[in-house]
Amino acid sequence: MRGRAVVDSEVTRIRIKNYQVGLVGLKKILADVAAEFAGQPDEVCREELLRRVSTRNYIPDRAREDYGRALVREFFAFLGRPIPAETAGDLRVTVLGPGCAVCDRLEQEVLVVLSELKLPADFEHVTDIKEIGRSGVLGTPALLINDRVVSVGRVPPHSAIRKWLEEAIKKQGDA
Repeated sequence: MRGRAVVDSEVTRIRIKNYQVGLVGLKKILADVAAEFAGQPDEVCREELLRRVSTRNYIPDRAREDYGRALVREFFAFLGRPIPAETAGDLRVTVLGPGCAVCDRLEQEVLVVLSELKLPADFEHVTDIKEIGRSGVLGTPALLINDRVVSVGRVPPHSAIRKWLEEAIKKQGDA
């Protein structure tokens, strides 16, 4: 983090199973654990991440394992390592866009199609410009289904969104 100190009161959103959770100080914790625990086994880093995160954030006992997996995913991403898949078969739908009217229209259209198809999905609308930049997508709004870019720069027709979602579900069934 050159040129800018990491603020330890900043809230970072991460996905814990199918929920978005805000964690206070996560970026600083990731930087500190990376510096202090370099070379340690993943399990040691996981436990240290859980310990440090829980000092400023509530982690329910029954969700500790899920938080641990999510924190390891974030830690791997921070280190630039390949991120382990959470679970096979989950439908992930992401809208990338800063929150403009067109981006919001895409979000609404996707939610309508998911509802019509009665599809459970991990849905996220990423509005943070830095996160959007890290995705490698050069235009907004963008639609990703299971991390695959299917549309950039427009709100695709309802029928196209429906087709892409049906194809994603079919691929999961074939796998």
